[in-house]
Amino acid sequence: MYEAKAYSAANSALPLAPISIPRRDPTERDVQIEILFCGICHSDLHYARDEWHDVMPAVYPCVPGHEIVGRVRQVGSAVTKFKTGDLVGVGCLVDSDHTCDNCRSGEEQFCPNQVLTYGSPDKHKTAPVTYGGYSDSIVVDERFVLRIPANINLAAAAPLLCAGITTYSPMRHWNVSKGKKVGVVGLGGLGHMGVKFAHAFGAHTVVFTTSPNKTDDACRLGADEVVVSKNADEMKKHASSFDFILDCVAAPHDINAYINLLARDGNITMVGAPEKPLPVAVFGLIVGRRSFSGSPIGGIAETQEMLDFCSEHNIAADVEVIPIQKVNEAYERMARSDVKYRFSIDMASLKSQ
Repeated sequence: MYEAKAYSAANSALPLAPISIPRRDPTERDVQIEILFCGICHSDLHYARDEWHDVMPAVYPCVPGHEIVGRVRQVGSAVTKFKTGDLVGVGCLVDSDHTCDNCRSGEEQFCPNQVLTYGSPDKHKTAPVTYGGYSDSIVVDERFVLRIPANINLAAAAPLLCAGITTYSPMRHWNVSKGKKVGVVGLGGLGHMGVKFAHAFGAHTVVFTTSPNKTDDACRLGADEVVVSKNADEMKKHASSFDFILDCVAAPHDINAYINLLARDGNITMVGAPEKPLPVAVFGLIVGRRSFSGSPIGGIAETQEMLDFCSEHNIAADVEVIPIQKVNEAYERMARSDVKYRFSIDMASLKSQ
């Protein structure tokens, strides 16, 4: 066991602050990673402030961070996939049971015994719970370590480990491709990745936003059209025409307005997570045999596929790089949507702590 530098929240009311945390020495299947960059996800804020208490109560001290990019510093004796010096990533999962049907199908994100990168019981007993990527290093089973392609900017690669796979996975599942009409609701951290992927898949991509001033940026990211969702006439023009809609909005909104835009057999998938239930008018689904679903991240193999796809198509997140010392300011800005489009923490700044 060794001590690592990190930033943590001591309780739900306090800002994140420096701390030393225990990390296990690598076992034979482990990879020890020097963390270079860690993205900030809205889930980090929710967890640190215990805003998901009924679903995922926070355990303090908590060290958030599940968008991790780093360099391999040490590998266990049985590790075959990685070597010292490799550039690697770690996403939302660091382990699973490896035996359930989901794991055997390469869908570890549905494993009932999954181990989250932070906030899950630590089966190695190094700490009460797992600690995330707001740290200078982490030790992870090689099966949950991903290879970062050399041509992706490392700071911009970090959010791909959550925002990237969260938007890529449902598009792959619902066969987004050339000739399809795809909508992306909300142009934030998730939505901007959804636009990039839909465009790269060859789909006719339409962004829905409540902010007319986002039109130019949506087009820059790859949108073919932008619809201001508050404009009923603009919405009506697209009725019953979409093959797939990715809804990235976490705030309350009228989901039925988007269901009515689906073509026959069209699907709308939620990746945003509104705190309160969204009322659904069932007849909107019945008419046209439409479907309404949700999607989390993807499995490990699909996440690697996503990273390779990003490498091939020159895709990465739009990031604002910050030092760890500005993480609390970043949380406040993120809460009011004051970032284009993700924060990425330069972990070199932790060395001065």
